[in-house]
Amino acid sequence: MPGSPYTDLDRPPLNAARLRRALVAPNGPWRRLELTPETASTNADVAEAAQAGEPEGLVVVAERQSAGRGRRGRNWQSPPRAGIATSVLLRPGEAVPERDWSPASPTGYGWLPLLAGVALVEAVSRLAELDARLKWPNDLLVDDAKCAGVLVEVVPGGGPSRPSAVVLGVGLNVTLRADELPENPTGLPATSLQLAGATATDRDPLLRALLRAVATWYDRWRVAGGDAVGSGLRDAYLAACGTIGRPVRVLLPAGDELTGTATGVDADGQLLVATAQGERRLAAGDVLHLR
Repeated sequence: MPGSPYTDLDRPPLNAARLRRALVAPNGPWRRLELTPETASTNADVAEAAQAGEPEGLVVVAERQSAGRGRRGRNWQSPPRAGIATSVLLRPGEAVPERDWSPASPTGYGWLPLLAGVALVEAVSRLAELDARLKWPNDLLVDDAKCAGVLVEVVPGGGPSRPSAVVLGVGLNVTLRADELPENPTGLPATSLQLAGATATDRDPLLRALLRAVATWYDRWRVAGGDAVGSGLRDAYLAACGTIGRPVRVLLPAGDELTGTATGVDADGQLLVATAQGERRLAAGDVLHLR
């Protein structure tokens, strides 16, 4: 049947009712899940909901994104049902007494993209049984090729009673074939779980594992008051990051670049790079791993 989601048997559709039964609970962390056949951007959908006053815990999943966004305005697109495109709504500035969460300071929000990266590594390593690593800050690499990316955006709040919201989006290539892979403007090759030899490419358990890992790490981070060190998030990130210890070239937002050796990540999530001119702390930039 033309247009049917079952015409490609390698790419069955997700089941919204099944996902809701597995993930949604009245006391969170995920309180509402919406599955759509196609949208321009799941991040844009969640940001719109946040501006309308949606509480924390919304999950939006799309079978296809027509205008998905990556960092620095790049596009992230995938054929229908070939990947995971999801965004969640977090409100880390709001207290949640029943979960022992005090408001997290906005100065710690920079750890949320790295938190998503750690959750990605855990889900892919456990279910797909691949050696997945992170390229700072949050690109998921398998065999030095990009398999997933994370985009986190802050939505301004409506005053003291409604602090800023955070939209956390993830795009994961699951069954993309070689001729369907996107081009990366920094020259890093792309891959998918299937091309990398994953033992499992069923998107349903992958999505569940990802969202549960995000929820687990977010809870630890919130209980620790947004402290990446005290929550164990920094140690987990260092263990998952393949950038540390490697020679790198970093393309900086202003257009210049630097080279050196990545030596660590500080308590604020900034990349530490030892250069000929001394140590640099980087809050943003495109990292290229050098041989």
